[in-house]
Amino acid sequence: MPPANPPKVGLLVTCLVDLFRPSVGFAAVTLLERAGCQVTVPSQSCCGQPAWNNGDRATTEALARTMIQAFEGCDYVVAPSGSCSGMLHKHYPELFRDDPAWAARATALADRTWELTRFLTDIMGLDTAIPGFAGTVTYHDSCSGLREMGVKDQPRRLLASLPGVELTEMPGADVCCGFGGTFCVKYPDISTHMVTEKVEAIVATGADTLLAGDLGCLMNMAGRLSRLGHDIDVRHVAEVLAGDPDTAPIGRAEG
Repeated sequence: MPPANPPKVGLLVTCLVDLFRPSVGFAAVTLLERAGCQVTVPSQSCCGQPAWNNGDRATTEALARTMIQAFEGCDYVVAPSGSCSGMLHKHYPELFRDDPAWAARATALADRTWELTRFLTDIMGLDTAIPGFAGTVTYHDSCSGLREMGVKDQPRRLLASLPGVELTEMPGADVCCGFGGTFCVKYPDISTHMVTEKVEAIVATGADTLLAGDLGCLMNMAGRLSRLGHDIDVRHVAEVLAGDPDTAPIGRAEG
């Protein structure tokens, strides 16, 4: 039964979801509403992570102020991304540490910001996902989701509630895939080596679908799987948890 006073949740869509995989955003809305939330999608910008990672503090601050203002009316801010939620939760307070007025607003936002699967389980108490997808899957733990947002067992608990889904763990599921945002651009040879090792671990599971909670990691691994000729589907975990069996896997044409 939905809560009597549903929390107002602002969905942080993220740039990659908005530009490359809108179905992840719609799946997130489906899951949040199933958990009893009132979902809103404020006008928003990039969270500033690419600028932050490249040392462009002025641009990061400008983007962060836009995001702080956009989400100030929400009880919670939730993102289908450990990376972008980690930027708000961990780095915004650090960004404004010498600006008392903005530091207080950044810290307030950070305290309300969650990654999607952890929010659904740990805050809203959701223990069953939406049946509809079936298959053998393996799960990659993204670095920011795991280390900045504490996401590990939450997506696995929700996957275990789906009768048609079998989870097969890969060796080194918590090892970086080599994406790292600008890391893969600055150090392409190292990144390629890392994602090749990740692909070998994925293939060894025998799973027919790879899942994760960050679109950047998924696009990186989907590209390497394709280039090496492996026919393994790649999807965001939110799509599977929302019972979406129809959207084409990442990197595949619809229809």
